[in-house]
Amino acid sequence: MIIIGIAGGTGSGKTTVVKKIVESLPENSVAVIPQDSYYNDQSDMPLEERKKTNFDHPDAFEWTLLASQINDLREGRSIEQPTYSYLTCTRLPETIHVEPKEVIIVEGIMALYDKHLRDLMDIKIFVDAEPDERLLRVITRDIAERGHPLEMLIGKYRDVLKPMHEEFIEPCKRYADLIIPQGGHNTKAIEILKRYIERMVGK
Repeated sequence: MIIIGIAGGTGSGKTTVVKKIVESLPENSVAVIPQDSYYNDQSDMPLEERKKTNFDHPDAFEWTLLASQINDLREGRSIEQPTYSYLTCTRLPETIHVEPKEVIIVEGIMALYDKHLRDLMDIKIFVDAEPDERLLRVITRDIAERGHPLEMLIGKYRDVLKPMHEEFIEPCKRYADLIIPQGGHNTKAIEILKRYIERMVGK
């Protein structure tokens, strides 16, 4: 088994990199664990308080549960991955059953932030992109998928995404074994990564 951590700012192209890795490996050999599923359960809080959650701060995640479940997979035990709703800003009662696979990918903005989690990883990847490129991707995605107004997204980027990225996400680069500039557009870097993983899995 090989465990891969893939981190990077919002809109950096992490999902594209993950997709290309999954496509290059045999079917049903990969389990992707999104860090977003491990936001704290806030069901004991009023909805208005939950809506104030800063989803780009390390305190928003239940790190112990995430590390514990990745360790379970490493040890050959299945897990019940939590699910999270951005509409209610808390966990849903449903879970996703995940069996151990040959390749486990932990993907999220701060997948490399927590030391206990990093210590479980065999390869640590940071997907990088220019700030203006990330902003354009976030605006395009959130307008199309979530119906957010442009003014709100620009304010969110200035007040939350940018300062949180600079304080918590960007410093994670120093833990990466490989930094992929230009995100999912860097076909050469992704190809090198895919070949490395294929060789590791083939051992």
